[in-house]
Amino acid sequence: MQRVNERLINWASIIEPATLAQAEATASLPFVYPHLALMPDAHLGKGATVGSVIPTLGAIIPAAVGVDIGCGMAAVRTQYHRDELGPDLAGLRTSIERAVPLSAGQYNTVLTDTAAKRVQELTVVAERAGFDPGRYAGNWALQLGSLGSGNHFIEVTADETGAVWLFLHSGSRGVGNKLAQHHIRVAQEAMTRWWIRLPDPDLAYLAEGTDEFWAYIRQLRWAQDFALANRDEMMDRVVDCFAQWQGGPVRELERVQCHHNYTAREKHFGKEVWLSRKGAINAAAGVPGLIPGSMGDASYVVVGKGNPLALDSSPHGAGRNYSRSKARKTFTRDQLREAMAGIEYRDTDAFIDEIPQAYKPIDVVMRDAEDLVEVRHTLRQLVNVKGD
Repeated sequence: MQRVNERLINWASIIEPATLAQAEATASLPFVYPHLALMPDAHLGKGATVGSVIPTLGAIIPAAVGVDIGCGMAAVRTQYHRDELGPDLAGLRTSIERAVPLSAGQYNTVLTDTAAKRVQELTVVAERAGFDPGRYAGNWALQLGSLGSGNHFIEVTADETGAVWLFLHSGSRGVGNKLAQHHIRVAQEAMTRWWIRLPDPDLAYLAEGTDEFWAYIRQLRWAQDFALANRDEMMDRVVDCFAQWQGGPVRELERVQCHHNYTAREKHFGKEVWLSRKGAINAAAGVPGLIPGSMGDASYVVVGKGNPLALDSSPHGAGRNYSRSKARKTFTRDQLREAMAGIEYRDTDAFIDEIPQAYKPIDVVMRDAEDLVEVRHTLRQLVNVKGD
């Protein structure tokens, strides 16, 4: 842990100067209290750094929550052991790929019964919040139960005991992105009206008490609910695929869920703050969480230690070490194949920018996080599913 200054504390041992400078700019805003906590997986983001925990008084920065509102992970521990699995892991992968729409712009064509029920519940929540999600995405209901692209994934993994876990990572999809982009623009327009100059236009904020602030909070909470329902819908489908492939029912011995792009009302250092975790999870004492590595590295089931200086937070993953464009110029498909040896995945050069070497080594990130979380289980991939 490094105290950079009175307003910034850093847990990342691997960090670029530009990332640190971006975090310092955010931490300098007068309504940040008491300090910004930078997580071990920190890297450059839009406006605010990915891997930052930002407590604010009387204001919220929409870009510091992020455009994939409510993005997070879900994991289910099954009763099966790795040694009980059949040999056709490719068949399991393709079954999952048929059941869950993958990639940007890919959605369901019809709603399953479970998705329809979740959409109905989300519609009621939106009505209570006083807005229509269709304003942002007319097909938002068909987005429920879809994965997306980038670092989103579905995996079949096994822990150190051989227990099989189903694991996935996704968020609020296109509707959450459009909603976030709208409120970022609203905040930027407010800065122009009020003649407020900022270190970065993407640090534009909404002042508590204004109609714009509360509209964002209501819609943000809806998007967080959507993201949670989206992961539950996908996980239900993955469980069904696994059960059919395995030829027997799946008993869920445990299900863990956590957001990592969101805002919550919390108390820290004696004051009620709006705590925005952008690429960070809640690691309050005893709270379970998930920290995935890259597509070829270990992932972790953890429990929070409640570190007050870290604002009860921990990293959300490995964190990028190379931008997507730089990774594509640096690494090859053969290197990706070598990194994914022993893991069933879709062999395509579309995933070169997701090669494990493009991310910080997860063991270093977890070592940096030793005072933030306790590791309960270490998961190793057997099957990886991603969108282009």
